[in-house]
Amino acid sequence: MDFREDQINRYARHIILPEVGGVGQAKLLDSRVLVIGAGGLGSPLIQYLAAAGIGTIGVVDDDVVDLSNLQRQILHSTASIGRAKVDSAAETVAGLNPDVRIERIRARLNKDNAAAIIADYPLVADGSDNFATRFLVNDACHFAGATLVSAAILRFDGQLSTFKPDGPCYRCIYAEEPPQGTIPTCSSAGVLGAIAGTLGSLQATEVLKEILGIGQSMSGRLLIYDGLSVAFRTVRVKRDPGCPLCGDHPTITDLSGHRSTAHACG
Repeated sequence: MDFREDQINRYARHIILPEVGGVGQAKLLDSRVLVIGAGGLGSPLIQYLAAAGIGTIGVVDDDVVDLSNLQRQILHSTASIGRAKVDSAAETVAGLNPDVRIERIRARLNKDNAAAIIADYPLVADGSDNFATRFLVNDACHFAGATLVSAAILRFDGQLSTFKPDGPCYRCIYAEEPPQGTIPTCSSAGVLGAIAGTLGSLQATEVLKEILGIGQSMSGRLLIYDGLSVAFRTVRVKRDPGCPLCGDHPTITDLSGHRSTAHACG
């Protein structure tokens, strides 16, 4: 790929990295990544992917910007209140990097549209805020053969992992969706805004690593972050032979019966 002079200047700090170089930067510019949610996690994630030169970023979100979002959703501004988050995201990215194309998908991900949406992207980053959506995204990525980089936050804590078609999946950690209402959410329990920045940035790093094929993948590992004690702990995750999705005798063979009940990470 021949870079324009402005691209050489823009991505200079990438290009001089031996692990990236011109070949790696060209990969980033030619890549497609789907981000589920333009909220707390999606905000730093989308901005760092755009700054890195990810050629096409799909953004799935059906919500509008609310004043209560601005404590952590730095992709949006006060002037964006009332606007669709996908439109606000596209405007912010356009001002950050004109090389990047945002595909706006203003929809609530559900069992009827998940397969069709995810089919267009080999890599998905999930920043949703509820188990129903997390299970749905995990299952859809498994059937599509897409790599999933998933993060979650609550209060002062966060978790991060990567799920590949040939590795353990989300259900190998959490076999079944917990009963609705039994697990607190950011809207009910709160979240320190900067925690979204910490995990969203880590999520962006893992996405870039997967595209570039560098470093050690988070596949097979779960990162647990405690913001109050500034402690990072990594737990090894093995494929569960009894997993209903990716195990030896799967009982989940399609997306029927799954439904998404909430919008992007709050």
